[in-house]
Amino acid sequence: MSYTNFTLDVDADGIALITWDMPERSMNVFTEEVMRELNAIVEKVTADAAVKGVVITSGKDSFSGGADITMLQKMLATFAAEKEKDLDKATKALFENAGYMTGLFRKIETSGKPWVSAINGTCMGGAFEMSLACHGRVAADSDKVRMALPEVKIGIFPGAGGTQRVPRLTDQQQALQMLTSGQNLTPQRAKAMGLIHEIAEPSKLVETAKAMIKNGLKPVAPWDEKGFKLPGGPIYSAAGANLWPPAIAILRRETYGNYPAAAAILKCVYEGLLVPFDTALRIEQRYFTEIMQSKEAAAMIRSLFLSLQELNKGARRPAGVPDTKFKKIGILGAGFMGAGIAYVTARAGIPVVLLDRDLPSAEKGKAHSDSLMADQVKKGRAKPEDKDKLLSLITPTADYADLAGCDLVVEAVFEDSGVKKEATEKAEAVLKSSAIFASNTSTIPITALAKNSARPKNFIGIHFFSPVDKMMLVEIILGKKTGDKALAVAFDFVRAIKKTPIVVNDTRGFYVNRCVLRYMSEAYKMLIEGVPAAMIENAAKAAGMPVGPLALTDETAVDLAQKIMKQTIRDLGEKAVDPKQMALINTMVDTHGRFGRKNSKGFYDYPAKPAKKKLWSGLKDLYPQLKPEKVDYEELKERLLVTIALEAARVMEEGIVTDPREADVGSILAFGFAPFTGGALSYIDGIGAKRFVKIAKGLQKKYGAEFKAPKLLLDMAEKGETFYQRFDPYQKGEVKQAA
Repeated sequence: MSYTNFTLDVDADGIALITWDMPERSMNVFTEEVMRELNAIVEKVTADAAVKGVVITSGKDSFSGGADITMLQKMLATFAAEKEKDLDKATKALFENAGYMTGLFRKIETSGKPWVSAINGTCMGGAFEMSLACHGRVAADSDKVRMALPEVKIGIFPGAGGTQRVPRLTDQQQALQMLTSGQNLTPQRAKAMGLIHEIAEPSKLVETAKAMIKNGLKPVAPWDEKGFKLPGGPIYSAAGANLWPPAIAILRRETYGNYPAAAAILKCVYEGLLVPFDTALRIEQRYFTEIMQSKEAAAMIRSLFLSLQELNKGARRPAGVPDTKFKKIGILGAGFMGAGIAYVTARAGIPVVLLDRDLPSAEKGKAHSDSLMADQVKKGRAKPEDKDKLLSLITPTADYADLAGCDLVVEAVFEDSGVKKEATEKAEAVLKSSAIFASNTSTIPITALAKNSARPKNFIGIHFFSPVDKMMLVEIILGKKTGDKALAVAFDFVRAIKKTPIVVNDTRGFYVNRCVLRYMSEAYKMLIEGVPAAMIENAAKAAGMPVGPLALTDETAVDLAQKIMKQTIRDLGEKAVDPKQMALINTMVDTHGRFGRKNSKGFYDYPAKPAKKKLWSGLKDLYPQLKPEKVDYEELKERLLVTIALEAARVMEEGIVTDPREADVGSILAFGFAPFTGGALSYIDGIGAKRFVKIAKGLQKKYGAEFKAPKLLLDMAEKGETFYQRFDPYQKGEVKQAA
């Protein structure tokens, strides 16, 4: 029998080699067809007396990315359609479908013949769960090999035996840490935890796997043998008593109860380890069925997997424009941002010309890459030769003539229109006519900057976030005259450096900064109202934000907030900024000299390490303080999320962002908007436009016009629409240009 996704060969020793190699896919994934074929293979080798054992490996550079998430979406779509007719029947069908993979892996485990997984590259999710069901596991000794159960990152959890096999192979503390964080494991780490048995030279991977079978590998899982004992002891033991109460508390501290999948993992492990293995699998299946129905899972799967994947693949890239193969890229300005852009560009293997006003300044910018790579080498994440190779790609200079031949130039000079004008003109004088010029401005409209260009069609914004090496989002800003080629080249660059691009039409603050400034502004209002600073920061974290708004202000600099406010007043008039908020920031900067983290004092004090930052005690003296019991803590959380979501809705109404995927993914990647909601627009969709508008009106009545719902939301509430219905990203044609 022939298979579409696998080949099956039996050698002279009776060892079957299954090679997983899906046609026309860059990576193997579990689909319905794959599982049907694997099931047929399991039955075939189990029934064939000539087969003494089985090795399963991949014919690709990676082993497998796990389950095809679209398969899960199909299951959920079927459930959603059927539950209206018969909820019990639909739930039962979802339960049985969710258990198919579990049953398949258990069939491997109890086949009576030894199976060995030969892991030759990335092995994620369901693929690692399958490997754990094999009786032996061998991983190649390669930097390309990473094993993980990362499902919790998209709102679900390892539901094909992962929560049961991992804590039966390693101690419960390590198991919980791995399962609730989705952390990647190197072969060495996985072996130390007892999750794999051997590490082999890549060329001898299959040979080593076969040797395990020849050497008498038992075709029985440890937990299926009489007398099996859990590593580290049972749940009801001294070790268990020391682990579980703090584990529950730590989960609460880290997630604030916002991530049902993480809580379900603890329940699966705790309950599962108290019962026989097959019963434990049913417990896991029950919780997985429950989590699959949660709105958190639906939102996170959509935004953090499907939408993110689509955007990374260039869903918004103009069609018909040839891909750009970059031979040379110029960076104007070797300050912190420019140096960071040079680093990620060189890391992608692209030669960089890093230009500044003089050679020492440019060399200082290159030294930033030296420092980052030295840190990577120190941590074992890079080799000395990797550092040398990257640094060889960066050419510091003060001569604009060295930009000749660049396919793209990214300007990251001081945020001053005059300085940017001079840099643009000098660069264009030596660039080829087809070269694209991009500005990394964070405040000045691209259309205004494009007036400095002799070829505005080739002028675009590429807005990075700090620190560049860590922040995964990049805003691509369209000016009024930006052409498709410039947009396509910008996309190709952002994808080449492995960042996620979103397309934004031109406006003050673009998308991300408009939302972030609302977040900070609401915190300033709370301070002025007398809300204790600690309550503001804690409410933000409890709402799902990774960093409180006051801490975020410190990171971006309090004096920068002052500059933005003053510039806004100059451009839009006195009424554009709340005078009370202006007074607060002026007091922080001018009276107390508190500029933020950069001078070790802002809303927080930053003592020398290892001491941790703490809120500045003087904050309570700036305004009369409300007693904590007089503050509605839930309302604080609501205000912080709603103000951001309203701004995201306004951005959509104005046509600044036109694709809800970009608004959602952008809000999560740029400033960590409560990931469990799926992003700023999914937050509204999850609540429902009608209910959200009611909440906004209540807040507007109490706290002011910034909570006024835009006409778009009022219309959506009346029609019962969601953003993904109103702005269906899969019905779009060409990317909309700025009006």
